[in-house]
Amino acid sequence: MSEDTIRLATIGRMLQRRWRLLAVLTAVGALVGYGVSALFPPRYTASASVLLPGQWEERELLTQAYIVTSSSVLDRTAATLRWAGDGDEVRERVSAKVADGNVIRISGTADTPERAQQLTDRLAQQFVTFAARVTGDGTDPKAATGPEALREQVERANRRITELSRAADPGRTVESVQARTSLEKLRTALETAVKKLEEVDPATHKAGMVVMGPAARPASPAPPTTGHLVAGGAALSFLLAVVGHLTAARANRRPRTGAEIASALGSTLLGTVDVPAERPAVGRGPGGWPRRFLGLDTRWDAPTPLASGDEASRRVRYRRVCARLRSQHPSARRLLVVVPDGDGVARRAAERLAAETRGDAATPAGRGLPALRVVGVSVSQPMVPDRDAESGVLVVLSAGIWTAAELAGVAGACADGRHEIVGVVVAGAVRNQPTRTPEQPEQNATLALAVPGQTAGGAE
Repeated sequence: MSEDTIRLATIGRMLQRRWRLLAVLTAVGALVGYGVSALFPPRYTASASVLLPGQWEERELLTQAYIVTSSSVLDRTAATLRWAGDGDEVRERVSAKVADGNVIRISGTADTPERAQQLTDRLAQQFVTFAARVTGDGTDPKAATGPEALREQVERANRRITELSRAADPGRTVESVQARTSLEKLRTALETAVKKLEEVDPATHKAGMVVMGPAARPASPAPPTTGHLVAGGAALSFLLAVVGHLTAARANRRPRTGAEIASALGSTLLGTVDVPAERPAVGRGPGGWPRRFLGLDTRWDAPTPLASGDEASRRVRYRRVCARLRSQHPSARRLLVVVPDGDGVARRAAERLAAETRGDAATPAGRGLPALRVVGVSVSQPMVPDRDAESGVLVVLSAGIWTAAELAGVAGACADGRHEIVGVVVAGAVRNQPTRTPEQPEQNATLALAVPGQTAGGAE
């Protein structure tokens, strides 16, 4: 796996070279999102608020919100709505949460705005009715008259105690004093019991839940809408495409430097040569034009070709490679130049190198250079011609295209043909600079003054 850090420049180069492919994948993701929206019809959500007067603790409010979605309330709501199904189906469409100010917010979802409004209103009404029945604030006569009857009995008992206290012996005997004291204690105990009953009774302080108006009819569908699904599908497809490109670049195991390539082939690096970059030709196959349009004909993570010098500087590189080849193998007369099939840059570099050796062999300085014969080798099934009159193999290829296993296969094919790899030449594509004519002045050149005796500061 490559250990290079993924920088913003890498992402920018990917967007620049594969923007058409990313745009197509984003459009496909948007179409998928639209198809998903067609499978799931839009839903509408309505909300209603129920006020709980009095003092409530947080856990009590949470209990009331849980009661909204209980089977007792949902079954009654489903019974009043024939289209709602049973309580389990209604449970999937409703929710309740505690809001600020002792308010429970009830929400209902349906396939139309009218049904969503109707479901929410019925659920709120059933909740208020069920809560009133539980707390005793309902229409049950027994539940309503129980506390009032108890208070009337206590008042009757107090009046009876007063009558007994007055009817007692008004004298100051011990028996009369004890009787009046016992009656007063009984009165005090009854009053204390009534106060405790009022404090414990939840209907005294926590009754009268109120629905704060009917639910508003929703004007737009609840998310995710069709627009949300389309945007989400497009964004997800774009992110997956970017992450896929970056992951593939991180998992790239292809040697990128000359030393790594020479080590994979088991030989030494003779040098690096430059080849002017050419615009790739459009493929004639059924997938040639689409690959060219989407940018799949070239690797996006390949570095941008550097600006080269002139033709003379490129020729110097080739001559230096020839000089190293002659110095390291002076007895070689013929060499086989192996180029992987599909490596156009390496092919042109090998042909240029062979032409340089043929041209220099006729000069006195170029005597001793071996004759080069260029052959192409398939990296999938490498096959090198058997050794005839060649003294070895010179491998020419581009960097960052072939894996170490493919290079090892080429080296094995050379060994099978009884060839020794005498050196490796790495070819790189460069951008041509426009040649400048001698008559054309440089843009930054300073024109000489036509008037003698004057400078930029004025007259002497």
